Amino acid sequence: MLREFSLIELLDFLSIFIFALVGSRVAADKGLDYGGISLVAFIAAVAGGTLRNVFLGIPPVWITDYFMLLAVIAAVIFTLLLRRVTRIGKTLLVMDTFGLSIAAVSGSYLALENSVGWLPAILLGVITAVTGGLLRDVLCQLEPVLLHRETLGTSALLGSVVFVVLAQLGAADSTAAIIGGLVVVLMRFISIKMDWHLPKFR
Repeated sequence: MLREFSLIELLDFLSIFIFALVGSRVAADKGLDYGGISLVAFIAAVAGGTLRNVFLGIPPVWITDYFMLLAVIAAVIFTLLLRRVTRIGKTLLVMDTFGLSIAAVSGSYLALENSVGWLPAILLGVITAVTGGLLRDVLCQLEPVLLHRETLGTSALLGSVVFVVLAQLGAADSTAAIIGGLVVVLMRFISIKMDWHLPKFR
């Protein structure tokens, strides 16, 4: 029998798989061994959701639902079997952006489901979206994308704001999730295309 997913479970599963796949590819690109690739993939995939759940006082999803770990395992196996390292380019950028959008929405959604106020819900959406990628870059000894380019955090913030506002106005969960996710994707792609950055300290 096929398992039925709730909206939050589906969002978590998709974001975990995408972040794990991107993390494993980045780790492979840096020449890490199989253990290193697996570790980076796991941390990139679950760090944001784990921190979100810790703040909400509930167990991390990968502890309560082993099915979520299959997403990480599948991503690592896919990377190792393909045996072809693709350097950071458009494909990984697109995947990372979609993972970012899904995570931002899922973070805010779960926060609202646990009766958290609108502002903490927005912040938890951002935390869910950016934590894994930040730790991934640190472990792979890369300059964190979050801290210097592509308005990564800004995109997640705007998407979370849109989702929470729509949810507070009574929009259907799926509608708010789709629109909020699209805002993240459009903002990041436009910022890359137009070379937008937040002001830097001089």
